[in-house]
Formats: sequence, C-alpha cells, structure tokens
Amino acid sequence: MLNLITDPDFLIAAFAAISAAAVVFTFGSQFFDRSDLKDRIKRVAVERERMRNEEMARLRGTRGDHKAEQVSLRSMEGKTLIKKTVEALSLRKAFLDENTINKLAQGGFRAPRHLTTYLFMRFATPIFLFIFAFAYLRITLMPDGELFMTLLYALAAGLIGSYLPVIMLKNSISKRQASIRKAWPDALDLMLLCVESGMSIEHAIKRVAKELGAQSPELAEELTLTAAELSFLENRASAFENLGKRTGLDAVRSVMTALIQADKYGTSVGSSLRVMAEEGREERMMAAEKKAAALPPKMTVPLIVFFLPVLFIVIISPAIIKVAMNGGLGF
Repeated sequence: MLNLITDPDFLIAAFAAISAAAVVFTFGSQFFDRSDLKDRIKRVAVERERMRNEEMARLRGTRGDHKAEQVSLRSMEGKTLIKKTVEALSLRKAFLDENTINKLAQGGFRAPRHLTTYLFMRFATPIFLFIFAFAYLRITLMPDGELFMTLLYALAAGLIGSYLPVIMLKNSISKRQASIRKAWPDALDLMLLCVESGMSIEHAIKRVAKELGAQSPELAEELTLTAAELSFLENRASAFENLGKRTGLDAVRSVMTALIQADKYGTSVGSSLRVMAEEGREERMMAAEKKAAALPPKMTVPLIVFFLPVLFIVIISPAIIKVAMNGGLGF
C-alpha cells in the first residue's frame, strides 16, 4: 500500500482524476438550480399561517382555539427522536433563554423544529466530539500514551464542541445580515418610489420584496413577513418592530422607528423614507471609502513578503549570473 501511494505514476493519475472531477463539477454545477427559493416560499407560507392562526385565536378570545392552534403547530414538527430527547432531558430549561429564539430568527430559523434541533445540537455535539476524540487519540495518535492525557485532550475537544453550534449560528446570522445590509439602501429607494407613486406602505413593501427576490432573498423574505404582519396584526407598530428584531441591524431599526413615528403622528411617510434613503446611501458610500482607505495597510505585508523578494530576484539575478560567468569579482 505504501509503495502504491509513493508511486509517481499513481500520484499523477490520482491528481489527474481529481482535476478532471473538479472541472466536471465546476461546469456541471451551472446546469443545476441551487437556489432555495421553494424552501423560502414554504417557510414564509408557514409563518403567515401561524400569524393568521394566532390573530384569529386572539380575536375569538377563547383559550380552546388557542390551544388547538398550538397543537396544530406542534403536530407539524412531529414526534421525532430529537424532539423526544429534548423533552426527556429538559434541554429547554438548560439551554433556552430569552435571546435564543431571536437569534434563531435572525439566522433564518423560525420553525419549531429548528429550535429543537439547535437545543439537541448544543447537548449532543460536545458528547460526540469527546467520544470521537478519545477513540481517535487512543487508537491512532496516542496508543501508548497515558490515559489521563488522552482524557484531557478529549475533554478539550468536547469543550470546543460545546461552542460549535453557537459559532455556526453566529456565522449564519452574519451572512444573513451582510446580505440584508447590502440590499437595504436599494430597498429604501424602491420603497420611496412606490410610496411617492401613490402606493400604500403595505403594497410598497410587497412590491419591493418581489423586486429584491433575486438580489437578496433574505431581505425579500423578511419584507414579505412584514407585509403579512401588517395585514394580520392589529397594531402596525408591532409589525415594524418585529422586522427590526428579526434582522438585528441598526439601519433597519432606525427606518422602522421612523415609520412608526410617521404612522403614529400622521406625518408624511414619503418624507421620512426620503431622509432615511439619503442616509442609507451616505452610509454605504462611507463604508466603501472606509474599505478603500484600509486597503494600503492591508497590502503592506503581502507586498513585503511576496512581491519585493521576487522583484529583487528579477533585478539582481542578471548581474549575479554575469559576475559568475566572468569568474567572480576579480579581487
């Protein structure tokens, strides 16, 4: 087996196969639709149905309908093994706090099954990594080592695993917020055009969500949910506040606060959106200027490490070669 791995012909064939597979995958992946548009539409539909059921139960004012609505929502999740484990070990009391649901919503995970999966991962990931690290170290890396050191290393891997679901959730939130932040100024401009053309704020939000579906599906999803909340909720301010909470961005919160004040005091929505749109464009320009100003310091280290040595070699090499061909410096 070792001879086969070190054989040059085998290595050349293996690298050629990997290169061919990479080329086929790169070109072939373009023919498949990798967008999760259907999944996003389904999540929005489920969320709208949940809001509609909650609002109908509130209007009826009966606890029986509210309990039936809760049972219908829980039945969508199903009695899976993960859910049974979470309920049996009371993981909600151990890991669930007031910010967990908001963080999951900011990451785009709103269904009850997402919360159950997250709680289960918080519990199972450290145990799995501890067992895997202990077995790997004991069998492969440290078969003759001390048991105490093996347990210590495995425990360290388990501690790292306890933070892994939190880090993955933060990564999802960061990617989602980056997409929303990038498309938010354009959304404000489109919303301003719709409002000034005579549309109501509900229809303007729906139209902007439709137009931004290709540029930022995350922002389109949030705006669609906001339009649904404006249709179902009695208090319009709650719909605007929920959009700010779901995105977790200060720029979105400031615009929602302006819309709440305009709706409360009867001021012009168009003027508020115009001011916020100008501020959004200025902030985006300032962010671009900040990135441009930070580019020279970032290029200093790569320039010194990679470019200057090559430049010196190209400049000095002809002189060194000529001196060597003439038999040295002649001292």
